[in-house]
Amino acid sequence: SKVPTNCASGNDWKYTADMFRHGDTIAAPATAPGGALALIRVSGPEALAVCDSCFASPSGKRLDRQRGATVHYGNLSDPDGNFIDEVLVTVFRAPSSYTGEEMAEISCHGSRWIVTEILRTLHACGARMAEAGEFTVRAFLAGKLDLAQAEAVADMIAAGNRASHALAATQLRGHYSALLSHLREELLRLASLLELELDFSEEDVTFADRSQLRDLLDRTAAEIDKLADSFRLGNAIKEGIAVAITGSPNVGKSTLLNRLLGEERAMVSDIAGTTRDTIAEQVTLNGIGFRFIDTAGIRHSDDPLERMGIERTYRTVAEARIVLYMTTPQAFGTAETANAIRALNLHPEQKIAVLVNKCDTESPTPPPAEPLPWPVIRISARYGTRIDAVEQFLTSCVDTEGLYNGASVVSNSRHYEALQTAAQALADTRNGLDENLPTDLIAADLRRSLDAVGSITGEITTTDILSEIFSKFCIGK
Repeated sequence: SKVPTNCASGNDWKYTADMFRHGDTIAAPATAPGGALALIRVSGPEALAVCDSCFASPSGKRLDRQRGATVHYGNLSDPDGNFIDEVLVTVFRAPSSYTGEEMAEISCHGSRWIVTEILRTLHACGARMAEAGEFTVRAFLAGKLDLAQAEAVADMIAAGNRASHALAATQLRGHYSALLSHLREELLRLASLLELELDFSEEDVTFADRSQLRDLLDRTAAEIDKLADSFRLGNAIKEGIAVAITGSPNVGKSTLLNRLLGEERAMVSDIAGTTRDTIAEQVTLNGIGFRFIDTAGIRHSDDPLERMGIERTYRTVAEARIVLYMTTPQAFGTAETANAIRALNLHPEQKIAVLVNKCDTESPTPPPAEPLPWPVIRISARYGTRIDAVEQFLTSCVDTEGLYNGASVVSNSRHYEALQTAAQALADTRNGLDENLPTDLIAADLRRSLDAVGSITGEITTTDILSEIFSKFCIGK
């Protein structure tokens, strides 16, 4: 049998319908290779019996007779009785386990050989190898998690900073699902009244008051729109807040990037046009992940390669959430600087600061030719002067107060698309009411919004959707 020895992506594994059936016992490593210790999960109706086949404690006790949430020391041997390792086995009894099944977690030394031999032994004793995400699939099917919470498990594993962890934690704890459940209950109440009218259509009876229906639709649509609007922030936090460092050539953009990173990542030169392509690097500031993009300097150039870099700079700036426009004390006082910033055509949601670099000289910075409507920070990227002010500006551009207090923020593109579908269906429902369309058409639009919201938490879903979601999980998760 094929035995995985690492926590690789499930895309390399065949994803089958077996994982949607309870009845067999599965095993897989839950930790990446190379550490001092490793953890192997076993779940299913025969999980403890399988472990008993290869585990022996000094007292001779059997795991399948132990209480849940207890830890047991002993030796683990292969089917021929050859010693493999000293292990600790944690017993979990159904339904009080992650998967809702009988479950055991084997803690062993992190040697690749030891992990592989234990997996081979478990397979020989009756456990098959788990597929990607199968433990979480079982938790979902057992009602331990809804689909949004199951996806949050993967986000928790991938969280690289406090902000992305807060996003995943809120979703995993069920706050986000509770909000969606409330919205769906309101929609379900409306749909049931409309469909009741259909059952009595011959009597021409109206059960749903149209004015109350409009009010409730408007309130629900507003809440869905608010959730959908939070995706821009949630996705940015999950992927890293995009910050474009731009300006004229040779103003210190690469030097600033190196200073923010704390290492020499970008090539620095006095020759204008050295940076011809974008350079992206991730940094965490105050618990928030930022993705800094050093761009090619903006100027007129006859060099085809440099012109391509400048065109890419404009595209990068258009997609960034924050823009740091760098200039020098000499250029700061000219009208060209303000015109160059306006030429970036920033949209209202983008934040920008003007960084006047090379302020380590004694010559004063001339005042601008016109008052600038953007924050101005005088720095020295070379010597690190006032870089802390730049970092403070960056963190101030991200509203994390609600995030850290459990506010629901959408960070999953699947959820965002479902919310957009729900919002459009509600708009169609509202239009149907305004135009006095037949009740069956209005009810169909309302049911469409119900299905869209239900698809987020898994109340309405398909095997294809589940396969797409869980196949991205690591083996053993």
